[in-house]
Amino acid sequence: MDLGLLIPLAPFIMVAFIVWTVSQRKLAEKQIQATAGESAEKAAQYVGHIKDLEDRVQVLERIVTDRGYDVATQIEALRDTRQVENADAGVPLDMTKREKA
Repeated sequence: MDLGLLIPLAPFIMVAFIVWTVSQRKLAEKQIQATAGESAEKAAQYVGHIKDLEDRVQVLERIVTDRGYDVATQIEALRDTRQVENADAGVPLDMTKREKA
C-alpha cells in the first residue's frame, strides 16, 4: 500500500480512534455503575434476609429458655402422634371384608 495515501488520512483515523476510545470508556463507566447498583440492591436484600434470620433465632432462643428442655419431649410427642395417624390412614385393600349394604 502506498504510504503517501495514508499520510493525509492520518488525522481522520486519529479522530475516529479518539471518538471510539471515549465511547468505550463511557460504556465501561455505565457498566460499572449498573453493576454497583445491582450489588447495592443485593446487599440490601441480604441485610433484610439476615435480619429476618436473626429475629427467628431470637424467637427460638426465647422459646427454649422460657420452656426449658420440655421442648424435646413435646417434639417426641408430636412424632408419636404422627406415627399413630399414619398407621391408621387410608382404606384397607383386603377385598374379602366388604361392607354390606
